[in-house]
Amino acid sequence: MGSYLDRELPAVTEAIFPIDGTKRGITGHSMGGHGALVHALNRPDLWKSVSAFAPITHPATVPWGEKAFITYLGPDRSAWASHDATLLLKAGHTHPTTLLVDQGNADPFLEKQLRPWHLETAAKEAGQKLNLRHHAGYDHSYWFIQSFIEDHLTHHAAILKE
Repeated sequence: MGSYLDRELPAVTEAIFPIDGTKRGITGHSMGGHGALVHALNRPDLWKSVSAFAPITHPATVPWGEKAFITYLGPDRSAWASHDATLLLKAGHTHPTTLLVDQGNADPFLEKQLRPWHLETAAKEAGQKLNLRHHAGYDHSYWFIQSFIEDHLTHHAAILKE
């Protein structure tokens, strides 16, 4: 998946559409939000802006993440570090721009799986600019994304126009 997002998809889209390959942004929701954060932290040279909706922020420490990492990366937890946004920040991987993360406070996955406070702590310790916004009454649904997608598009547009 990493090579697809970092190389294959940009090559195809940039061959078809009049896109400036030096100005790419990445965003996602839940597991995709986790992927967006990880890709941007690992390759800030490719991804100039990043945002996420309700991302799994520290998968090495939550049930879903542990299950996925064991399945895809094996039981050696040291192999997981480059695939976990919180661990990447703790290892000094930062992004030159502000990370925008939106989280609904009524999300049923908040406490057990998402845990955005891990990302917040790691970002603070790493000196990473983070705009972590909490939204009362919002859950993990399409309505949550639909309600704040304009803010994410504006975030990316402001960074990519520089």
